[in-house]
Amino acid sequence: MLENWGKLWGTVLDNVLYVLVFLMIFAAIFAVAMALEKLWLKPERQSPARRVAYIGIFAAIGAILVYFEFPLPFAPGFYELDFSFVPELICSFSLGPMAGVVCALVKELLKLLLRGTTTAFVGDLSNFVMGCAFILPASVIYYAKKSRKSALIGMGVGTVVLTAFGSVFNAFYLIPAFAALFKWPIDKIVAMGTEINPAITSVNTLVLFAVVPFNLVKGVLVSAITFLLYKHIERLLRMK
Repeated sequence: MLENWGKLWGTVLDNVLYVLVFLMIFAAIFAVAMALEKLWLKPERQSPARRVAYIGIFAAIGAILVYFEFPLPFAPGFYELDFSFVPELICSFSLGPMAGVVCALVKELLKLLLRGTTTAFVGDLSNFVMGCAFILPASVIYYAKKSRKSALIGMGVGTVVLTAFGSVFNAFYLIPAFAALFKWPIDKIVAMGTEINPAITSVNTLVLFAVVPFNLVKGVLVSAITFLLYKHIERLLRMK
């Protein structure tokens, strides 16, 4: 644990700019979620202690699920699928969009404390932002009119937003930032995709043939699991 703390702190000092970017993005996402809840959605009130406990439970489950990740055959190895978005989405359905955002943040912090970072915070920032891009539209649509239909529509829209935003985010920030921090030429990253799919010859084709299908598959699988589990978990925790 102390070794992970030392590595984490060293990485923070080396990448202050990226940490500041992370904080600004989090503040913007948090402000949007708070505004939506207070001005429009107004979810049912929970006692602060109970709310914190549920967020902690879901965040801990998400941090555990991060350990169970696997690559997909059409994407380079640094894109690995896990199901940590499932507890984040269930949390946002149960407690509101803002709780889902906090859950996503706490999950990333727990993961950093337990495992440190192997991507100089770039992957951790990406996971948080992509998780919010998925759970925010899904939970907002669900809370507008709670029903199975609105849950399905919300998760469908969340998957589309995740895919569209993920494409732009990867092309213009994530891949260039990863290359800059690790002193890798972007061509080397593209070449990792070319080994899997010869049609990948540039950042744009990497996004088109790897990132887009990766996020679509992730969104669909997370949505399906959440749809099957949500009501059972809600009853188990007696949230209603």
